Amino acid sequence: MTSALLLSASRADNTGYLEHTLPLISSFLNIDQSAATAEVNNEEQNVLFIPYAGVSISFDDYTHQVEQALASLPLNIKGIHEFDSNDAAFDYADVILVGGGNTFVLLDRLYQNGVYELIQKAVASGTKYIGWSAGSNIAGLSIKTTNDMPIVEPQSFKALSLLPIQLNPHYTDFKPPGHHGETRQMRIEEFMVMQPHTPVIGIQEGTALEYQDNVLKLVGNKPAYIFKNGEKQTVETAQQLNSLLGL
Repeated sequence: MTSALLLSASRADNTGYLEHTLPLISSFLNIDQSAATAEVNNEEQNVLFIPYAGVSISFDDYTHQVEQALASLPLNIKGIHEFDSNDAAFDYADVILVGGGNTFVLLDRLYQNGVYELIQKAVASGTKYIGWSAGSNIAGLSIKTTNDMPIVEPQSFKALSLLPIQLNPHYTDFKPPGHHGETRQMRIEEFMVMQPHTPVIGIQEGTALEYQDNVLKLVGNKPAYIFKNGEKQTVETAQQLNSLLGL
């Protein structure tokens, strides 16, 4: 049964790296964060980190950065590149954690390294999935609604399809004065022209989509937006989205 936490970003407003995600991840993984802070024992969970979206940072440095950011939680984090084989990596994983960066590079490396189907199988078997930014993008049907430049060409734009939706992390309607390029909404509207029946969810920084026990809901402190059939609909925090998406 699929369980996924799809975070918009690694930062929200002026918070530190992954700082705002701590309560969201704790809730998703059933961690008592107050107990963790008080050094009361929580059951440790093994986390397989996939740093493939990183382009200007090494896999070791990226993994270390995430370890430091989540150090207050009872998580044993290891990068997939640290294992002798993919089988050993996924045998280790209670949780799969996929970081942000470039979505095209991430998907290309998942295909090239034989990890794409392993993630799908693991999540279908009950391994929990957490991603942010590019790591959230790849959880949907395709990466056609990413914000990133295609600096590499994956063998397919088809993503993991953990949920039957499109995602647009870092969603914003902001348009700088004097700027004449398309807004995020305009780009998604173009997608809707081509695929009107496929829902796109724009999630703002500081928020996430959580899917557990066959329920999809928005968590965080800002609304999200669903684009479908040429229309835009606002979604409030904690609102269940199953009926809106036909799940």
